[in-house]
Amino acid sequence: MMARLEESVVDGSRAPGKASPKDLPSVDRLLKDPVVGLAVAEHGHSCVTAQVRALVDELRGRAIAGDLAAAEITTEALRAAVQTRICGRLAPRMRSVLNLTGTVIHTNLGRALLADSALQHLLTMMAGPNNLEYDLATGGRGDRDSIVEELLTTLTGAEAATVVNNNAAAVLLTIAALARDREVIVSRGELVEIGGAFRMPDVMASAGAHMVEVGTTNRTHLHDYERAITDRTALLMKVHTSNYAVQGFTSSVGEAQLSALAHARGLPVATDLGSGALVDLAAWGLPREPMPQEMLAAGCDVVTFSGDKLLGGPQAGLIVGSKAAIGKIRKFPMKRALRMSKLPLAALEATLMLYLRPERVAQDLPTLRLLTRPQADIRRVAEALQPAVAAVVAPRFSVTVEDMQGQIGSGSLPVERLPSAGLALAPVNRKGVGRSLDELAAALRRLPLPVIGRISDDRLLLDLRCLERPGDLLGQLSILGDSLA
Repeated sequence: MMARLEESVVDGSRAPGKASPKDLPSVDRLLKDPVVGLAVAEHGHSCVTAQVRALVDELRGRAIAGDLAAAEITTEALRAAVQTRICGRLAPRMRSVLNLTGTVIHTNLGRALLADSALQHLLTMMAGPNNLEYDLATGGRGDRDSIVEELLTTLTGAEAATVVNNNAAAVLLTIAALARDREVIVSRGELVEIGGAFRMPDVMASAGAHMVEVGTTNRTHLHDYERAITDRTALLMKVHTSNYAVQGFTSSVGEAQLSALAHARGLPVATDLGSGALVDLAAWGLPREPMPQEMLAAGCDVVTFSGDKLLGGPQAGLIVGSKAAIGKIRKFPMKRALRMSKLPLAALEATLMLYLRPERVAQDLPTLRLLTRPQADIRRVAEALQPAVAAVVAPRFSVTVEDMQGQIGSGSLPVERLPSAGLALAPVNRKGVGRSLDELAAALRRLPLPVIGRISDDRLLLDLRCLERPGDLLGQLSILGDSLA
């Protein structure tokens, strides 16, 4: 039936080799083609019809403009075009990529990678019914917090724990539950802004609390808090400035001092750790981050931190603390709107369980494994890959093995650097360097498994710290070569 289309592309009134609107098949005719019919059987009439209609409309517009080649409306060309459109429409928008930026916990690239055990538990729990809110012991209704509460209290030493969908929600809920319509005292030097214009003053306002700033940007003393306490004060708050550092003439009040003051006045203390590590990173030679268990031991009533940064799990806001404070937070109406679903809860449970085996956690948890990877090992991978990459991008680019400086990422320890290694690709022709590098970066992003590097000092840098399977890059080099040819 579609063969008639090829025979009909004959019209001396138009430019040779060009097709006119009347040469186009109708939507119905295309749908009746046996090959397109196979697509209908596989994907359904609605999906295929929508793509066929869109294709015909596009071709008609180009034909009217005199920009449609007759070769594009042959039977085979139309079949291929329909299939391409269907594949494109059904292709996931979220895709795996190779993170060669040098930033391990990259916010734009999905932050922490889940451990194999977390992925397996996730698949098992999502494949069928589970006891999300069902007590298997009593046969009655359960509480989804119970899935991870005992793990969190064991790991942090807290009396109680609850979880919400991210740490911003954890901070918002804590303030709303403990200080709504009252005052919260916080140091001016801790009024952080994190990604997406999430500002502590705005959080306070959204939670219905009145923020009282004390101290200055660089120095805050205990007496600043003490003088600010009034009958309207409901909460004293500390915020860990994980995404920036103030250096020089500085002073701040520790959690132990602040807790002693607060408790003497009958007030609770909450501290937001942001990234929140459950283990001492210094044990692996990394810069130290404050841990929830230390904050609780110092007397804090509530500690909030993330699940998808240094902890290495899914996006989650973890809230640990005293029974009294957590009880208020758990009962606050806003909690239901911010609760975690079964999917991240399953991943969080499996991730937390890895910390029960502390001797293995740096091996089993991808985030810690990548952060603690020796520079010498990374350099060996770079040296092994260099000849193959150089052969593919030559003669336009040179490739050298170089030591690099990466970072933890996601606002964690922003001034610290991770010694790493990788490949530096530089244009051989120094004219139009910026354009050449942009073209190379775009070609890497177009690969089946997109490769994301970073451009610096007129070079494209591929930091290999996060490349655990070199074959993922090697297997795509031929496609990269064709793209650059």
